[in-house]
Amino acid sequence: MLKQTLILASSSPRRKELLEELQIPFVISSSNVDESFDPSLSPEKIVIDLAERKVEAIYLNNQHSFILGADTVVCLDGVILGKPTSREDASRMLSELSGKTHSVYTGVAIMANGICSTFYEKTDVLFWELTDEEIYDYLDTGEPFDKAGAYGIQGVGRTLVKEIKGDYFTVVGLPISRTVRELKAHGFHLPK
Repeated sequence: MLKQTLILASSSPRRKELLEELQIPFVISSSNVDESFDPSLSPEKIVIDLAERKVEAIYLNNQHSFILGADTVVCLDGVILGKPTSREDASRMLSELSGKTHSVYTGVAIMANGICSTFYEKTDVLFWELTDEEIYDYLDTGEPFDKAGAYGIQGVGRTLVKEIKGDYFTVVGLPISRTVRELKAHGFHLPK
């Protein structure tokens, strides 16, 4: 019998916030798994694989709980943009995204009763044409440096976005509506 304990296998403050806003009780157990990937794989496969790695690492010592893991990547013209390694790298990414549509993929894995189910969501994001000054001002906020694609749509980065097609929360890092439905399908009871 599973305990009604949900473990978030992520240290992402954004994922934590989304669950807290829904008043879903959970604990955090960040998995320090290798997040490297084969860049020849599809973005869908990459995010699913990384999310699975996270939940499997936590599940080993928590087999009577529900484990939730997720991973997000930004993809522009078939190239994955990870987290920037420097200010210059962030500036390059933002320049590449300027005036273009890119895709954000978030993969989710849920492990319960020894069964892991996965899904991913994709959202297309169109950036405004960005001036050098807009890019430098955004870099000065410090926000781009721990985020895939060098921006956060839930913060100051929202001012760079002209249009989105798809689930906003996929871009934030957890497609919360579908995640809740998948948790319920696994037998997790949400608070009333």
